[in-house]
Amino acid sequence: MSRLLTAAAVAASLLFSQNALAEKVSVEEVQTGLDHPWAVAFLPDNQGMLITERSGSLRYWRQGKGLSQPISGVPKVWAERQGGLLDVVLAPDFTRSRRVWLTWTEADHNGRAGAVVGYGTLSDDNARLTNLKTVLRQQPALSSGANLGSRIAFDNDGFVWITFGDNFHAETAQDLSALTGKIVRLNADGSVPKDNPFVNKAGARPEIWALGVRNPQGIALNPWTKEIWESEHGPRGGDEVNIPRKGKNYGWPLATWGLDYSGEKVPGSKGGEVAGTEQPAFWWKVSPAIGGMAFYNSARFPQWKNSLFIGALKEKNLIHLSVNGDSVTEKERLLSDRGERIRDVRMGPDGYLYVLTDERNGKLLKVGLAE
Repeated sequence: MSRLLTAAAVAASLLFSQNALAEKVSVEEVQTGLDHPWAVAFLPDNQGMLITERSGSLRYWRQGKGLSQPISGVPKVWAERQGGLLDVVLAPDFTRSRRVWLTWTEADHNGRAGAVVGYGTLSDDNARLTNLKTVLRQQPALSSGANLGSRIAFDNDGFVWITFGDNFHAETAQDLSALTGKIVRLNADGSVPKDNPFVNKAGARPEIWALGVRNPQGIALNPWTKEIWESEHGPRGGDEVNIPRKGKNYGWPLATWGLDYSGEKVPGSKGGEVAGTEQPAFWWKVSPAIGGMAFYNSARFPQWKNSLFIGALKEKNLIHLSVNGDSVTEKERLLSDRGERIRDVRMGPDGYLYVLTDERNGKLLKVGLAE
């Protein structure tokens, strides 16, 4: 009985603590009426931001002026299930080049889809994208609309990192001849770095940096360690945060802490820990269905120092994690009372978090701590 009372008291204390902190969170609906927004990128000098809508539109938003009409020149996308217009990231030299990177999905004549990565030049008035160049197509394209992944991040050395999901064909995540279930690293011009781990391996795609990922929905540069981190959906349980290091195998589907959707063991799985594969930095036994991720590295809210924020689609909240080196612990869930699927989160130049809700009437939220 005493153990039950203690457990109940701990649970009540945790709930009170989370509710107390949630009361301090400020939320402003910056924009509504977005069609399943997927990603946001901040333009320099407080010039606003770019927002992708999964249905195929790239929009420009600026304080006081609101949302633009769709920017012209965006590639035609295959917008089915999880496919469509996905990530948007500015090149590190954007102020000079005006280069904008995008990921989107295309389907072949058999209806099999894969992710595509490319970039174009944004006009000075933010109304047109020109000189669109396709850099990389996910091959083979195997998806019927699931597990496309597809995020982009730049590191401090100018390399561009790209995530590709397994297209719901788990075994291909271990196949070095396929770009499914992989983390890719390229030079800023789209060429392959000479020091990528599989450049000289026969039959392997030289773009690959790491393998064995399932459905990566987030990628970000850790501002303290300068390493790229990645987050991904597991199957039924086993959502993960990984630190993708050179040539390493992150296990899927050989090693996973999740179960198949049937509730049985994942076909081909040998357990949670398997020799020759890396363990995640953090994982969830019950899948929140995690989305985009952002490290918090601003002095505006000191309480959020050394934090990582990840959106949750199924559990409809913003997950707040604490980071200490490679160690990750979950602190709390924010925005649970809103009941909205959170697709992406980015730290703005003003130190606030900007959150996208994945809904037909999607929103851009500005989230901070009440001051």
